[in-house]
Formats: sequence, C-alpha cells, structure tokens
Amino acid sequence: MSLGKHLDVQQQVVEQLLQLLEQERRVLAQGRVDAERLRELVAGKQAALMRLEQLEATRAAAQLKLGYGPGREGALRAARDADCLNAWRRLRQFALRARALNRANGDALGLRLHGNQQILDFLDRITADRLYGPNGRPLPGML
Repeated sequence: MSLGKHLDVQQQVVEQLLQLLEQERRVLAQGRVDAERLRELVAGKQAALMRLEQLEATRAAAQLKLGYGPGREGALRAARDADCLNAWRRLRQFALRARALNRANGDALGLRLHGNQQILDFLDRITADRLYGPNGRPLPGML
C-alpha cells in the first residue's frame, strides 16, 4: 500500500475515534450519565486506538526500511517524497484534535468523579457518628 493510501486509512480511523470522543463528550455532559453507553464508547475507543497503533507501527517500520529515519522528521520527509504531504498534515491535525478532545473528556470525567467523592465524603461525615459506635459496630436499631 502506498504511503498516501496508508495515511488515508489512518485518517479514517482517527475520524472514527473523533466520532466516539464526540459521543463520549455528549454522554458526559448529561445530568445523569448512561454508564452502559459510556462503557460501549470506551470499548470502541480502545479498539480504534489499537488499530491506530498497528497502522502507526507499520508506517514507522516502512519509513525506517526506506531509509527516512525515525520520528516526525523522517515521516515528514517520506510524505514529501511520496507527494502526500497534505495527507500527512491533515492526519496530524485530526490526531491533535482527537488528543485535545480526549483530554477534555478526561477532565470532565475527573470533575464528575471528584464531585461524587465529595458527596460520599459528606455523607460519611454526617452519618458516621450516628450509625456506628466507638467500637465500629452498628448502634442498636440503626441497621
């Protein structure tokens, strides 16, 4: 497969990942999160990321085999020589967008978890003295 076609395939997978990330963002923005849908989205994201890792490993190996050297500079030279620099740049833009959206979703999830932990901590404080005695056993009539 040519480098241009390979980059197109990678971009398609990144676009799928972006769609999943957008759906995840919408799920996380709901007042009540659909945990089952969130699990499905996470599984889809993991599958897309595994596919991207495979594609990237194949591309990087071909890049080295053809003598372009490792890393971004080698990839850029290979794309330039294969006349697919625009495809390379487009893929990078999609990947950067996916990274930013994934980070934002992670932050949103972290805020939700933090809020839930604060609620649990508060409930522990207001109930701990009333449900259990000093020996850690439930007070009579509490359970």
